[in-house]
Amino acid sequence: MAWYFTVSIFILSCFILSWLSSRLINSLIQIGRYLKWREFVIAFFIMAFAVSLPNLFVDMNAVFHGIPEVALGDIIGGNLVDLTLALGVAVFFTKKGFSADNKMVQKSAVFTAAIAVLPLLLIWDGKLERMDGVILISAFLFYTWWLFSEQSHFKKVYTNAKHSQIANFRGFVFSIIKVAILLILLLAASQAVIQSAQFFSTKLGISLSLVGILIVGLGNAFPEIYFSIISARKEENYLVLGDLMGSVIVCATLVLGLIGLIYPFQIHDLNLFLAARTFLIIAAAFSLLFIITNKRVSKKEGLFLLFIYIAFLLVEVFLK
Repeated sequence: MAWYFTVSIFILSCFILSWLSSRLINSLIQIGRYLKWREFVIAFFIMAFAVSLPNLFVDMNAVFHGIPEVALGDIIGGNLVDLTLALGVAVFFTKKGFSADNKMVQKSAVFTAAIAVLPLLLIWDGKLERMDGVILISAFLFYTWWLFSEQSHFKKVYTNAKHSQIANFRGFVFSIIKVAILLILLLAASQAVIQSAQFFSTKLGISLSLVGILIVGLGNAFPEIYFSIISARKEENYLVLGDLMGSVIVCATLVLGLIGLIYPFQIHDLNLFLAARTFLIIAAAFSLLFIITNKRVSKKEGLFLLFIYIAFLLVEVFLK
């Protein structure tokens, strides 16, 4: 297979994953509005869960095919992108940056930073076992319980006119079927991404971990980046923060936890992830610092987050 054909397939698959995710988001929002779910639920769960589905399918496929380095690299690399590149780029599409004066958002920022680091601690021995999966899923359930206990944050109904209403129960059933079809297509597209990742590793002579961190992780983060920019242009700050925080939490706990339960795996050389793990901790610390101290993410701070990601790329490229 010619290298340019594989590269084209990979790029096309990433765009298809992004497009399918955006269609899936629209369908889930319609379902949420029909069921009278609140804006907060949609922002922190529907959006974050929808954009994390490519990660689930790609990473499950990777571990199933015996290349867990791609899965772990995707989780670490994707979360790093969310906390730096996605947030840093989106803030420049706002007028005054992202406001984060809501106490619930600040507490969620603490959860996000802690949960982003949790998988790094659990896999310190190079293994992700079923008990680790249980811990990660328990962390997700605890966060979910805490979030739904904050009843005062469920008052505002999501009313974005961009998403059409479901008129009746027939339309509701049709949306459910549409979601099922989109999930099947997501699975097929994720398989193409995994095959391309193996090709890159073999032909370019780079490790599967680096492919997962730099290529797959960035590719799977396209939906978050796209949604964050669109929402930022409309000054929907809490949707952006909710989506990015939720995406980090869902990937680091639910996605990785399910993989640990179904396909426990071992990483033989964890040093390959040293730079990525270090920069993820730095990104989690600074994103948390900006939110809880200034109660906003300014454009200057967004630029600093972009610098963290650029520094990470330089370290990875020159060291590997």
